[in-house]
Formats: sequence, structure tokens, C-alpha cells
Amino acid sequence: MVYLGVDGGGTKTAFALIDKTGRVLATHEAGTCYHIEVGIEGAKQILETGVRALVTKANISIDDIAYGFFGLPAYGEDSSLIKEMADLPASFLAKEKYRCDNDMVNGWAAAFNANDGINIVAGTGSIAFGVRQAKNARCGGWGELFSDEGSAYWIACKGLMAFTRMSDGRSAKGPLYDIIKTAYNIQFDLDITALVLSEWAGERSKIAQVSALVYQAASAGDKQAICILASAGKELAEMVDGVRRKLAYESGEVVNVSYSGGAFNAKAFILDAFAAALNEYSACYRLHTPLNTPVVGAALYALKLSSNHT
Repeated sequence: MVYLGVDGGGTKTAFALIDKTGRVLATHEAGTCYHIEVGIEGAKQILETGVRALVTKANISIDDIAYGFFGLPAYGEDSSLIKEMADLPASFLAKEKYRCDNDMVNGWAAAFNANDGINIVAGTGSIAFGVRQAKNARCGGWGELFSDEGSAYWIACKGLMAFTRMSDGRSAKGPLYDIIKTAYNIQFDLDITALVLSEWAGERSKIAQVSALVYQAASAGDKQAICILASAGKELAEMVDGVRRKLAYESGEVVNVSYSGGAFNAKAFILDAFAAALNEYSACYRLHTPLNTPVVGAALYALKLSSNHT
């Protein structure tokens, strides 16, 4: 028997199959299944075609899947859609053979092999999720319009704002200014508005990709870009500490923390500020690199749920 993990994100959806020992049998990647961006039917299509492509790669049938876990973006954040989202895989997988939840669960399961600890996800969006003694809690993840602090989208928006300030003369021009102009072939600075609002139509995933240019600028010594990434690290640490307080860790109790998501591709620019901020909140934090990728975490959680289910 095999176990299915699905890691839905704001930019892409990853699929993985593992056996009962945790060995990865096949992986696949597709576009975002973020229903706010692609619609419920679009999300359903991404999931079904992705799973079918995955089992084809593994040379098995869908019936061979013992259990699956679908970590979906924004799951549970609109009570009127929970049932509809929970039914997304029902057209190709029996309801007793899978569970859906928020994609934040994948990062936690990947970080600690589904054991106690807190994981912060900073991908297109951001959210912290932790488990302690069968109790769980989340912090952040209220959406890109007024939350998702420290995420790739948040970093990108701060970077675009810095570009406009540099263009206006409100801030000194740093490497970020030319990096953005070159990357998008901007001849007239105001065309950045047409690019983001008209050509991209404000699409969350496309805007989030600007975060890579902020990291590039920081690596080139841009002070504003460096500051943006450091601020992101502090915001992410604040979410982790929010979860710690919700889970009522005792004084002196070790709090294991890990992280996942593309925003952490900025490496030390974010991680150093993140670790320093955590230490200011509590000396009991222990920072770990994740044991697995989120999609493998989802599959491992499917394996654990299957054992509990039987």
C-alpha cells in the first residue's frame, strides 16, 4: 500500500507517494490549487490531474492509495466552504481514504515527523502552526490583503514600495531599483503599475515572485532590501511566539521550532533576524532545519492518520 501527500500552495501544488517505510516512490508538481485564485472547480481539476499523473509515474492505480492527506491553502478560513473543500478529492478518491486540512499542517508534519513542535510557513503566504500534547494552535495566515506578514508576497510588496520610493527620490536608489527595472524590462518607472495591476492583474503568485529580486538586491548590498528581509524574519518570529503562548508552554520547557516555504530561500537575511527575535521572546526556543519537505510531511501524516484510522 502507498500513502499520498499533497502540499497545496499559493504558487504551486506538490504531490508525493511514499510506502509504509517512508520511502518516496514518486513526486509531481502542478500549478496552484488556491481556490480564491483558480476557483473551486479549478482547484478540483488541479488535484485530480495531479494525483492521476502521480500514480502514472509510480505505475500504480489510484486504488492502491491506502490513505491521503491534502494540505490545502486557506482551508478552514471560510466556514461556508469547508465541506466543499473537504469534498474536492471525492471525485477520484473514496472519502474514507483521505483527509483535508490547511497546508500549514504539512510544514509541521514535515518538520518533526508529526511530533510536537511549532513550524512557520513563509511561502506565498505565511502562517505558524504547532502541536503540543494533542493540542494545536495557529497564528497568522489571515490573507495577503491585511496579513501574511513575512511571506514572499509581503516581501514583494515591500520591495515594490521601495522601488517607488527610490523612483520618487524619497529614498536613495540602491541595487533594487535597477534589478527590478532590468528583470521586467521597465523603461518608464510608472510602467511598473501597469505591469502589476494590468498585465498581472494583481495576481498573488506573480507578485510574490518579486521577493526573489528583493533577495538578489540584498545580496548586492541594498540596505532597504536587507531591512525588508530582516523585518520579515521578525514578523515570522512573532507568529511563532503567538503559537507558543496559545499552546501554554511551561516556563523553561523546550520549544522546538522549524520553518518552511520559499521566503526562506533568502537564507541568513531572514533566518538570522528570525532566530534573534525568537531568542528575545524566550531562551527556550530550539531552531531545527525541517526533517522533510512539506509534501513528504503530508504523506507521512497520511501514513500516521491511516494507522490511527485502522
